Amino acid sequence: MPLTVQDVERFEASRPRLEAIAYRLLGSASEAEDAVQDTFLRWQATDVDRIEVPEAWLTKVLTNLCLTQLTSARARRETYVGQWLPEPLLAGDPMLGPADTVEQRDSVSYAVLTLMERLSPNERAVYVLREAFGYPHREIAEILDITEAAAQQIFHRAKKHVADGRTRTEIDEATARRIVEEFLAAATSGRTEPLVRLLTEDAVAIGDGGGKVPARAKAFEGALAVAKFMRGLFKPGLAQRALAGGRVDVYATHANGSSALLAVVEGRIIGVICPEITAEGIAAFRSQVNPDKLERATRRWAASDHGEPLFSAF
Repeated sequence: MPLTVQDVERFEASRPRLEAIAYRLLGSASEAEDAVQDTFLRWQATDVDRIEVPEAWLTKVLTNLCLTQLTSARARRETYVGQWLPEPLLAGDPMLGPADTVEQRDSVSYAVLTLMERLSPNERAVYVLREAFGYPHREIAEILDITEAAAQQIFHRAKKHVADGRTRTEIDEATARRIVEEFLAAATSGRTEPLVRLLTEDAVAIGDGGGKVPARAKAFEGALAVAKFMRGLFKPGLAQRALAGGRVDVYATHANGSSALLAVVEGRIIGVICPEITAEGIAAFRSQVNPDKLERATRRWAASDHGEPLFSAF
């Protein structure tokens, strides 16, 4: 039976929530869109009049599609060139989903999305559905075809895994912005010492080039190593300009709910740097430079009023 206009409208009303769930589960906007589209095809192929709670049915179908995708993604990432990082989303992107609570904002932060890669597919699904969307354990159990007790146990285990990876306390937005500006001043000063003072002793710098843009296969570890790397990254030079493809304008903005730096060449984003800023200092820099993972951010950037760059490099 073909879908009625009302059936299509009902699905479209659920699309933003479904995309937000899928993005948190997969860490990829393009894969999230594909999963939601596959969910629509299944909606189209079923007798929707027999579905008692459409929202629950759609969530169950989507989640299980994502679980299948996560299982295959683990195998693909074993052969991924270099470090794998999630696709960053700029402020205001509807795929970021709800941000009313600390838990909702935290669940889509770049740091937590990266940490969720450590979770099993089931742990990730339970964590996202409970922490970000407030689903009762009973409904999560029905979605995943497990018992309610198992859903509770999986959630507590997943939450502990994520918490263990985040032993520091993050700070307020105004302070984070000030530290980002101090970092830029230090990085462009040509000196290592001011950068070291802004970092935690065990700071790391990770880059995802996907084999398409040069990025170190292993993370830089330790304040001094990270400081030297970031100093070199912002050092003007003909080689850097040639690699970037032109003059690089650097903007301070927000990605995944936190302060971020954007490197832009002629309106095209070539890099998103997401610092993890804590009360003890900057604990990590996660840089996405894989062009395939910057297409959505570039489109959003081009359609926004972003003002003047903080500075132009190279």
